[in-house]
Amino acid sequence: MTALPLISVPPMTMLQTVLHSVFAATLAATVCFAQPAQATNGHSALATVADIPLPGAAVRFDYQSLDSANHRLYIAHMNDDHLVVFDLRARRVLANLDGFRRVHGVLAVPATNRIYASATGDHKLIAVDSQTLKIVGEAGPISYPDGVAYAPAQRKLFVSDEHAGLDAVVDAATNTLVANIPLGGGAGNTVFDPTANRILVAVHHLNQLVSIDPASNSILARYDLPGIEDPHGIALDPDDGVAFVAGEGNHSLALVDLKTMRILAHPYSVGDDPDVLAFDSGLKRLYVSAESGTVNVFQYRDHALTLLDTLHMPRAHTVAVDPATHLVYFPLENLDGHPVLRILRPATR
Repeated sequence: MTALPLISVPPMTMLQTVLHSVFAATLAATVCFAQPAQATNGHSALATVADIPLPGAAVRFDYQSLDSANHRLYIAHMNDDHLVVFDLRARRVLANLDGFRRVHGVLAVPATNRIYASATGDHKLIAVDSQTLKIVGEAGPISYPDGVAYAPAQRKLFVSDEHAGLDAVVDAATNTLVANIPLGGGAGNTVFDPTANRILVAVHHLNQLVSIDPASNSILARYDLPGIEDPHGIALDPDDGVAFVAGEGNHSLALVDLKTMRILAHPYSVGDDPDVLAFDSGLKRLYVSAESGTVNVFQYRDHALTLLDTLHMPRAHTVAVDPATHLVYFPLENLDGHPVLRILRPATR
């Protein structure tokens, strides 16, 4: 496929700063300590620390990317067409970036000072400089860009094109689309497996995990996921060599051995329409957020999962966790008419 040239974007449309005095005063006045999220067992695994007001309309969020090195959280405010930049230490919004129509996926790559966001409304992957917060390149067309993964050795980005049923490959050095990899079904989330130096993508309808070689942009193998219908969300524990894969079609969760690529146990049950997964590598806890607003909290140990809690938060279908502090982040689109970022911590039992 012929590479598309980098598209320059006028700098004045990149950044919409939200640290002006009016918003800062409002933010300081409205930060609140909320009631704990509702649990089903009477002993919640998470305690609510605070609800932080977010800018924009009370509409849907999507993926997040947590940058521990720079203490930032990037949040795709999908139906508001903005990318929110949040300071984890100060617990305040640093910026609200425009120019991201129907932004779905977001991925921070601290090693290259880049943030990548999939602007589905414009059929593009957008590159942002993490220091200036200005757009520095765009790649496309990609029919329905969603999840984003980065292969560092090849300096390539792999983007789930959900509707076209493929993974799009973008050269990070030039911000150009260099390949499309047909998957044979709808593309769920795409992640990088650092141990095996491969890309893994969940494929709807075929109910498979597909392994991709980032050097050759070719499919290495396909692995069936019995008991999982329409796999979508993926999280990895590279240290223990396991993957967690959620099935949208039958509210299921699989634990997959990354060496044998076999399911280690019968699928676990989770909330209806599971979407985003986040894994705390320090505490070995897995968070599974569903479109239904159900959040399942699992403890991982010895190749098995134990359900710790089931929480209910309306529209909490996206989750991020900081493995350094163990704080968990849920952007909620509408709390009393306004979007907020709910921050929780593991509760002391």
